[in-house]
Parts: sequence; C-alpha cells; structure tokens
Amino acid sequence: MYDSFASQLADLDLTGFTIAPAPFDATDFPSEDATAQTLGAVWSDLFALFADTALEADSEDIAWGLVNLFHRAASRKSAQLDRASDEIRVLLASADGSEIHSSNLEEQTARAQAAEASMQAFEQMREIAASLYRDETGSSWKPVSGSRASHAKSLTSAVIDARDFLRARAERRQAAHMPEGTPVIFTGGRSRFETTEDAKAYASNIWATLDKVRANVPDLVLVHGGDSKGADRLAASWAERHEVQQLTFSLDRRLGARAGFKRNEQMLSLNPRYVVAFPGNGVTERLVIDAKKQRITVVDRRGPVGVKPVHAQAR
Repeated sequence: MYDSFASQLADLDLTGFTIAPAPFDATDFPSEDATAQTLGAVWSDLFALFADTALEADSEDIAWGLVNLFHRAASRKSAQLDRASDEIRVLLASADGSEIHSSNLEEQTARAQAAEASMQAFEQMREIAASLYRDETGSSWKPVSGSRASHAKSLTSAVIDARDFLRARAERRQAAHMPEGTPVIFTGGRSRFETTEDAKAYASNIWATLDKVRANVPDLVLVHGGDSKGADRLAASWAERHEVQQLTFSLDRRLGARAGFKRNEQMLSLNPRYVVAFPGNGVTERLVIDAKKQRITVVDRRGPVGVKPVHAQAR
C-alpha cells in the first residue's frame, strides 16, 4: 500500500522542525515572453467573444477582473512572505545555537524566499495583463484599494543569512511603495465635450504637455489624485504607456469639504519640480495658488494658451 510523503512524516517525531518547500529558481516560472504571448492570445479572444454582442459594454469590467486575478495572487504570496518573515523573527529571538534550531531557521528562510519568488512572478503577469488592459481601454489599471506595487526590480539571492533577508525585505517593501525620482504634480477635473473630436483634442493636449515636461524631467514621478475619470485618468494612461511611476493621493472622505485641500498640502509637501494644471474646480485653483507661493513652477493649461514648461526657478 502506498503511503504519501505527508503520511510518512506524520509517523515521525518532528518536534522543533518546520517542513518547507525548497526555494524556486527562474526556470520554475513561465518566461516573460511565454506569459506575454499567452495572455495576449487570451485577451484577443476574450474581446472578440464580446464584440457586437449584448455583453460588449461589460467587457472592460471583465478585463479589469482578469488583471485583478494576478494582483490577488501576488497579494496572497505577499501575505505568505509576511508570515514566514514573522516566524523568522521569532526564531531569531529564541536562538539557542542548536543544530535543530539552525535547520528550522534555514527552512523558514527558504520558505520566505520561495514566497517572494512566486509573488514577483505573479506581479510580472499582472503587469503584462495591465498593459493589455491599458491598450484595450485607454485606462491605467489600478486595484480597488491599496497600491499596485512591484518588486520585480528587487535584488534577490538564492542563499542569504536570515537577518540579511529580513533587512532586505524591509528595504524592498519600502522601495516598492516609495518610487524614486522627481515629483511632478498633475491636477485637473472632469470635463464635458460637445464632440468626440473635442475630447480627443483635450486628451492629446494633456499627453503632449506631459511629454514636454518629461523632456525636462526624465526621472519624473507623476503625482495625482487617482480619479478614475477625467484628467487624472488621461494622465495615468500616459504614465502607464511611458512606464512612468505614479504616486496617487486619494481623498480622505472623513475630512468632508477639507479633503481636497488636505490632499493639496500632502502633494505639495513632496517639493515637486512642477505643477501641471488643467481646468478643474476650486481645489485645483487653490493648488496652483499655493504652488506659486512656494515658488514651484506651474505649467498652466487652464486657459486656451497656457504656459510652456520651463526649467524650475531656484527656490
């Protein structure tokens, strides 16, 4: 009679041991090219299936959900990584120098490394799917809540010390949520247009303006309010296409009428190189006024002519 490996382990005294899978390496995951080809084919077939049917209007929601599948998978692996990291901390705090303890620590470290490798693989799949979503809908994909952080550029090693792993883990987590570069604030509201041509001209104006700003600030990080409609959506789409990092400041609804002004303060506290302003409401106007008071260069596109982006004045 065949006994599974788990059953065999159940008959052993494994007190003090934690059984963990071996770490993965790059060959254990789908390649980036294979992932791109497969998801591209799925994406094409999906939208072809809905085209010219009663479900065509729902295709964008379905596409969003497809990207979200990979995002949720990456989040689950991130949670596993956090749990493994916590266990490593407990083991380090109770270190007794025994061989059993050392072996247990090594296994927990291997488990954490495996979870991290899987997390990065799912993040890569999410980013490929997000680029397909952007090309199909013209919008930047973002989760319902939380960040769309990527650890793909993080440095990993097959064999590292447990203390080094925890230190590197904290640094990678911070870096994933704190993009490096020069902040540039984008602000603008929602607008209505009489014709499709007017709407396209407005979008082209936003993208052309951001192109010019980026020519002056190659390492720009686009800071905006994260609105899923209007000017923010167009700016986010531009950033996605140009692989520009984004930092979004959502409104804190608990603050009521003060929420927009509080967000202005938070964004300006980043000491941005520029504020790019398109037509908006009173909160947008206040942001422009406060930016000028702080001697931050404003690229003003609220009127028909606007101001060309120039090098920031010394401040």
